[in-house]
Amino acid sequence: MPGVVVVSRTLALIVAAFFSGYHVLLGVYSLDQPASVAPIVAAMGLYVVATIASLWISSPMRMSLPLALFNVGVSVAIPLIVGSQLDGSSTNLGYATWYVAAIGTLMTITAARKRPQLALLGVGVLLLHSVVWAGVGELGHMGVIGSVVWVVAAALLTRALVKSNRDARQYGRAEREASGWHAAQEAHLYERQVRLTQTMRLAMPMLRRISESDGDLSEADRQECRLLEAAIRDEIRGRRLLNHAVREQVMAARRRGASVTLLDEGGIDDLNGSALEIVLNTLATAISRTKADRIIARTSADSATIAVTVVGLSSPDPAVSALGPDSSGEEEVDLWIEIPRKVEPRTSA
Repeated sequence: MPGVVVVSRTLALIVAAFFSGYHVLLGVYSLDQPASVAPIVAAMGLYVVATIASLWISSPMRMSLPLALFNVGVSVAIPLIVGSQLDGSSTNLGYATWYVAAIGTLMTITAARKRPQLALLGVGVLLLHSVVWAGVGELGHMGVIGSVVWVVAAALLTRALVKSNRDARQYGRAEREASGWHAAQEAHLYERQVRLTQTMRLAMPMLRRISESDGDLSEADRQECRLLEAAIRDEIRGRRLLNHAVREQVMAARRRGASVTLLDEGGIDDLNGSALEIVLNTLATAISRTKADRIIARTSADSATIAVTVVGLSSPDPAVSALGPDSSGEEEVDLWIEIPRKVEPRTSA
């Protein structure tokens, strides 16, 4: 984005490492002031360990709780160790109070890695120790105020970034939901337009005939109206079960007196192109080859392998029914086909 400066995490870690190392150099430069050098070197080692662990390049952005607590412990221990080797009443300690800026830097890193509460706790302990050890008047000379300002600024910035990230995720989710809703509305509108166009194409010739005859229709016209009504019902209930071949074979079956029901329950919504055409052409072939009196084709919404199930039922033979009430008068299954979702297309010999 124009006007936005992007800083890599590696570069930020390198800058923080050099800045942290600078405080250690200041401490080494002032080793002639403490009463004993060994505790100061131990404090430096403790600070280096905490800094390396806090700036480890493969660590996640949010600092682990044990490491954050360890950093707070370091911020408590180092002032006590170094302060025990210095004279707090002296006004010319110079770089001997290197630990003040070092603790401020360590707590700033802790705050930047999304542990602002613990970072404020650590710098608060530093502030309290400095007041007790050197007095309020020395806070500015020792750099305590600067360290507190840096940590507070890092904590506020981290909080603002967390809030902005949360808001960005919410806005992104809202945008995706709005886009999905808009796409669904467009799909419904397109589907409705397609169905209306198909319905008008089917019904318009008969509507003109009804208008021209003032509603005086012959028996053949009435039968044609019933067939058109069934075809329009197919457009509503059959949805994706229809293509030209299926419509043609369904109408042919109805003209010979069969009852045909098409039910699309969403089982083939993910099929498109040639895969869908192969399934529908297989369905059309199955309808054309059966002489059943009642044909039911429905999508298999609960099956991962079957696209359409086709059942054909034939009425009982009148001669069998005439034998008496004990004779079987139930419909016989003339056709049972489960069309798989992936049908191998037929190749000519």
